Amino acid sequence: MIERLKNLSALVWITLIVPTFLAILYFGVLAQDIYISEARIVVRNPDNAPPAALDLALNQTGLGSAREGNDAVIAYLHSRQAIEEGNQDGLFTAAYSHEDIFWFDRFGGLGGTSNEQFYRYFQDWLSVEEGNSTQVLTIRVSAFDPVEAQAINRRLVAQSEALVNSLSGRAQADMVAIAEAEVETALEEARKAAVELARFRDQSGIVDPAQESEVGLQLISKLQDELIAAQTRLRQLRTYTPDATQIPYLQTQIRELEDEIASARRELTGGRASLSAAFATYQELQINAQFAESQLAATRASLQEARAEARRKQTYLEEISAPSLPDYPMEPRRIRSIIAAILLGILAWGIASMLAIGIREHRD
Repeated sequence: MIERLKNLSALVWITLIVPTFLAILYFGVLAQDIYISEARIVVRNPDNAPPAALDLALNQTGLGSAREGNDAVIAYLHSRQAIEEGNQDGLFTAAYSHEDIFWFDRFGGLGGTSNEQFYRYFQDWLSVEEGNSTQVLTIRVSAFDPVEAQAINRRLVAQSEALVNSLSGRAQADMVAIAEAEVETALEEARKAAVELARFRDQSGIVDPAQESEVGLQLISKLQDELIAAQTRLRQLRTYTPDATQIPYLQTQIRELEDEIASARRELTGGRASLSAAFATYQELQINAQFAESQLAATRASLQEARAEARRKQTYLEEISAPSLPDYPMEPRRIRSIIAAILLGILAWGIASMLAIGIREHRD
């Protein structure tokens, strides 16, 4: 047997025998059992209807749909922040740094123990997958101890839930904050319009030009009636009693009535201080005030709608199955790995042999 082994070529030793021996030694003796804890979660949004204008804040945070929420959780679990937050008490590093773990698999056995090195190391022990036909996320954590695998998985699920709650709360706060800012802007515009209208009334001394114009027109109409009556009386006296002593009095009365009518007309239509000029300014200020009030009412209604939408759009993480406590090591697949090493060695030996034969024939 020994003689036969000695007669084997170096190529067989390098490609087949030595790799097979190392595979048997590692997978059969040195490699430790690996336990896999599995959890299933899903990010749910109660309303999957097309987003309205008030829902844009949710979409900007990555929680506009269950798929986007899942993407946020996957990205977070594979981030350095997730590992740093989960490993604050050393749970993660301790699970992979036991002295009884084979140095080839142990964290720090082949390299340093920095946070960046652990982040890269831990990526091989964490798997987060989304179902092809469902939005269910499957989180798998591998470790050398089943209790530690479950503890790490449970912590990652709790961190994912905290992330979803934080993003959802932030989205809700953004929705309400935007609506509140619009209310504040509309309220400020309404205040400015009201102040401008009050300042106009103080400076002009006119409360309502329309009402005062109506009063002025009524006064002019009354004066005109009196003027017509006086003119008619004067004509009658001049016709029938030209020497009546009332004629001078009526003439004076007619002149005074004409002056009063002219003065009243000037107050209504003449110059910058007239009611007609004041009415144009007042109407513009009143329209601005009414528009500001309508805008304020609309933004207040939008605020109430935003608060209702924020309560209805609560996104949450639902745990379909809690992190499992494995009772049997799923890895390493010892026999399969050894057989794979043998097959790969045979394949490598065959390829190397063909290359060697080709080289020799080329030399000959």
